[in-house]
Amino acid sequence: MRYRRFGKTEMLLSVFSFGTMRYLQSESNAVATTFKAVELGINHIETAKGYGKSEQFIGAAFRTGLHEQRDRLYVTTKIPPMPDADTMRQYIQQSLQKMHLDYIDNFDLHGINTWEHLEMVQRPNGCMQAVREALDRKIIRHVGFSTHGPLEVILAAIDTDLFESVNLHYYYFNQRNQPAVQLAHAKDMGVFIISPSDKGGMLYNPSNKLRQLCHPYTPVQLNDRFLLADPRVHTLSLGAANPQEFEAHRVAWDCDEPLSDLEASLLAKLDRQYDRLGSDRCSQCFECLPCPENINIPEVLRLRNMAIAFDMQEFGKYRYKMFENAGHWFPGSKAIKCTDCGDCLPRCPEKLDIPTLLRDTHQRLYTQEGKRLWE
Repeated sequence: MRYRRFGKTEMLLSVFSFGTMRYLQSESNAVATTFKAVELGINHIETAKGYGKSEQFIGAAFRTGLHEQRDRLYVTTKIPPMPDADTMRQYIQQSLQKMHLDYIDNFDLHGINTWEHLEMVQRPNGCMQAVREALDRKIIRHVGFSTHGPLEVILAAIDTDLFESVNLHYYYFNQRNQPAVQLAHAKDMGVFIISPSDKGGMLYNPSNKLRQLCHPYTPVQLNDRFLLADPRVHTLSLGAANPQEFEAHRVAWDCDEPLSDLEASLLAKLDRQYDRLGSDRCSQCFECLPCPENINIPEVLRLRNMAIAFDMQEFGKYRYKMFENAGHWFPGSKAIKCTDCGDCLPRCPEKLDIPTLLRDTHQRLYTQEGKRLWE
């Protein structure tokens, strides 16, 4: 296992962090999975108040022997931003009690996804007052934030200089947040990548086309290498649900060097695969927004790009069903809500027939409604 300095926090974290959002089966399985992560050299455990019984299960692991290794382990938990300090104080204490810990190594404001969330954490007597008090009492050591928000909100949150780290989406198949990674790097912040194998393309269940394009690597391994070859990235979430699910990442956790010639050639092959879209490819410039019907046009068309270029229909269906069902965590209406108003058309540099492509995406990917895992 390789380790990297997590920005100005000075914590030396394993390049994979044990993310516990899928930590849902049973206490015994959760404890066994936690011990397996530590046995493999993972020294960072990441959870959140909202992840079901995750904090409680982490507490069970510490009660049953993990406390003996506390000094070499780092724990992150996340609590959403809120208007008042009193509630935040209460939630911080509850998290400590559930995890049977005296302090939290890294505390994240969970989900600075909107301008309203950002305003909330900047209020003089709001939730950050309680966080600052916890820092003074040393029951929190470092403070960061997680985000599923638009790039503009992420950049503004980084620019507040309130945070030492950021937890965000950034993968081969979604590089929109690269400017945020760069700004965080310039400010010496830790950069933690959310769910690279799942939200990054459901890469553990790849299409035959994607599997062939990545050979001799697996899609999981190639995406891991894309990220860990980048020195601006410090640690990737590995959301194992059982002790067996770590093994798929072994190639990358012992190799964080620059891309090899083979790896670079495979990524270039993936880049060329978008040619299958012809003149219908969305370049993800985001100039089409805002949409009067609140359709997240770039995200809808990104899913279409992947479905056509890489036969990644199952991932597209998995994500598409979240529209209208996940609030600010995955905002936007389904593409079928398009009214053909044409508002987006003059702004598209590719001159795409966006209404037609939106309807096509809905026909390809609509299956059923869905919710986020931890809901």
